[in-house]
Amino acid sequence: MSARMPARHDKLKGKVQTRQLVEFDGVDFSYGANSVLRNLSIGFPRGKLVAIMGGSGSGKTTLLRLIGGQIKAHKGGVRFDGEEVSSMSHARLYAARRRMGMLFQFGALFTDLSVFENVAFPIREHLRLPEAMVKDLVLMKLHAVGLRGAHKLKPAELSGGMARRVALARAIALDPQLIMYDEPFTGLDPISMAVIANLIRRLNSALGATSIVVTHDVAESFKIVDYVCFLSRGEIVAQGTPEQMRTSNEPYVRQFVEGHIDGPVRFHYPAGAYETDLGLGG
Repeated sequence: MSARMPARHDKLKGKVQTRQLVEFDGVDFSYGANSVLRNLSIGFPRGKLVAIMGGSGSGKTTLLRLIGGQIKAHKGGVRFDGEEVSSMSHARLYAARRRMGMLFQFGALFTDLSVFENVAFPIREHLRLPEAMVKDLVLMKLHAVGLRGAHKLKPAELSGGMARRVALARAIALDPQLIMYDEPFTGLDPISMAVIANLIRRLNSALGATSIVVTHDVAESFKIVDYVCFLSRGEIVAQGTPEQMRTSNEPYVRQFVEGHIDGPVRFHYPAGAYETDLGLGG
């Protein structure tokens, strides 16, 4: 997945495109003294669905923030559709974000707006369309996630799974090239989780989009993604298809996939001798 694939010439657009929609090239990033990403290089292929997995603090959500231009790499480059994100002007970044959809953890719906208005928000923000067309587009997106009949409801009237589906309809409102999901399965019951997973797969195929799913959920993710990338301490420790990851001998992957209590991620935080702390040392 991270191998650099050859560029191709797009005759319709008159430009050269790589097979990777998003590319990280030797990226370092830190929050203060806390190093989050270390010399990270990876590509996300066009039209594929990729899961980013790893423990808390491994740098997963930071990847999404770098792609969206919320933060800038301290070293290396992040490219979206061949263009360096950190070098984009404000106007270029705004235009690039129009081609990105984001499903935030827990949905992040506007609580005072109806379901309809939540989905209409990005359409009105980025496009100047007649209200009749806005209505058609919103109802189309809500129909795709099975919630056209809930368009008048407020977020407080929705179940957790329904709210997540509304957030997904909002994320795809502009038919983005790239859809990013930050822990889309968190807090959902098994039925809602299966519904969201199925929608992620179906919508990625229907839109021909590239999707990046940051998640801890091994079972549900492995059913739908094309590739999996494991991060640990800001570095890629393994990547490949779900089947390759299921049979991987990499210790961190084994611990993560099988849920072992101890392994490369230790149960005990580093400490001195227990006897010494108890005052029993010689």
